[in-house]
Amino acid sequence: MHAGCPLCEAAGGVRVAQAARWRVIRAEDPAFPAFYRVVWTEHVAEFSALSAAHRSECMDVVCAVEQALITSLQPTKINLAALGNVVPHLHWHVIARFEADSHFPQPIWGPQQRECLSPMALLRVGLAELDDRVAAAVSPICQRL
Repeated sequence: MHAGCPLCEAAGGVRVAQAARWRVIRAEDPAFPAFYRVVWTEHVAEFSALSAAHRSECMDVVCAVEQALITSLQPTKINLAALGNVVPHLHWHVIARFEADSHFPQPIWGPQQRECLSPMALLRVGLAELDDRVAAAVSPICQRL
């Protein structure tokens, strides 16, 4: 636990799945409802700070979330990012993107390209079902630990 770190002190969003070393949360961003984060439990700033085995485990989780979003939503693209400039606690952003979303093809932090009056309408399933599918996708990783 690192004092003052928002990802050490709180979940960081809607908790979807959790294991000892990581958790998957859904960011509560109304403009991008299919925005998930894989958050490493230990407070480390850089991916390279993890052992090779832990890096592999972390990327397995990222890939499982990505595949669940692709299968469930058929997005135009999945964005992956591990920036950490604002919150220097290792976490990966896994974001389903659609041509009709407000910022596509720019990153979600870039300039808005158009109005998107109903981002939820871009999703093929509701958020509760999507969360369940993401949790099911990472479940085999939890079971092998």
